[in-house]
Amino acid sequence: MPRGPLMIIGGAEDKLRRRTVLQDFVTASGDREARIVVIPTASSIGEEIMAVYDALFRKLGATEVSGVDPASREEAHDEALVKQLDDATGVFMTGGNQLKLSGILNGTPVGDAIVRAHHRGAVVAGTSAGASIQSSHMVAFGSGGATPKQRMTQVAGGLGLLASSVIDQHFEQRNRYGRLLMIVAQSPQLLGIGVDEDTAATVTHEVDEETGDERELLRVSGRGAVTVMDGSRMITNAFEAKRSAPLLASGVVLHVLPAGATYDLTRRELLPGETEVDPEDAAELEEVGKDLRRMARDIAASDASPTVLKRRMARLRKLRSAEQSPLEDPPVSTTENGANR
Repeated sequence: MPRGPLMIIGGAEDKLRRRTVLQDFVTASGDREARIVVIPTASSIGEEIMAVYDALFRKLGATEVSGVDPASREEAHDEALVKQLDDATGVFMTGGNQLKLSGILNGTPVGDAIVRAHHRGAVVAGTSAGASIQSSHMVAFGSGGATPKQRMTQVAGGLGLLASSVIDQHFEQRNRYGRLLMIVAQSPQLLGIGVDEDTAATVTHEVDEETGDERELLRVSGRGAVTVMDGSRMITNAFEAKRSAPLLASGVVLHVLPAGATYDLTRRELLPGETEVDPEDAAELEEVGKDLRRMARDIAASDASPTVLKRRMARLRKLRSAEQSPLEDPPVSTTENGANR
């Protein structure tokens, strides 16, 4: 069975108006057939957060929403909680303190059940802290800023749902470029992924039709952008920089991906976008194509000269210009004294 999608949400997703990101999660989980489990463990107000998402997901179409909220590693061994996750079609981890979340879940039966849900095809989503924990390496805490500096952040282990990566959230809004780049400079094999608020990076596993190999594709949706930092060929002095000194980071490949963009995580390359044509424009292009084909046949049949072709093209442009211009009333003819004829 193919692995399920990962939804990595940068936090502060719209809960009042369009709710695009949350609707995508409910739809991917099965709509009215969805069995959603919310994990509010990262939050200090778990019950309140659970109530919010319970109401939201039900309003968006889910009929079964439950919570799994272990308060300690001991509670994360509860078989009843594991059973809930084993039956889920969608798992949603809320925001809060990601170090608390990883400290309770990583290496426990509940944490293993989340990984197992992903591998059996369920959707695993997380916002803010719930986004960070999905990667192999997780930002534990740290300051913001545009310049990467030694020791400006700390890294902990994530659930490893997305291998060889590190995820940061609230990315543009809290100016976290520097701290993500610092981690990439220290570990250039990692792909740095920064997700803006009300934005989702959805990762799916697909088979390449040409090679038959599986690859991971990241698609962006929502209001903001996803920033990808590829340091696989970078030059850095992270191994020798002292204390809080600015880091050398040269040769980093940067991708800023707005909604609709697709990035191949396996090959580390941007994929061509799909061009959408307005139906009215498509109809007009088709009509123009017919006119040109008809003209080409006439020219071939009558051995018309280039001059004839130019006159035909001019008439065609004039005709189309007239079709697009608003109709005007015909001029009113008057006599010399101004009376209507």
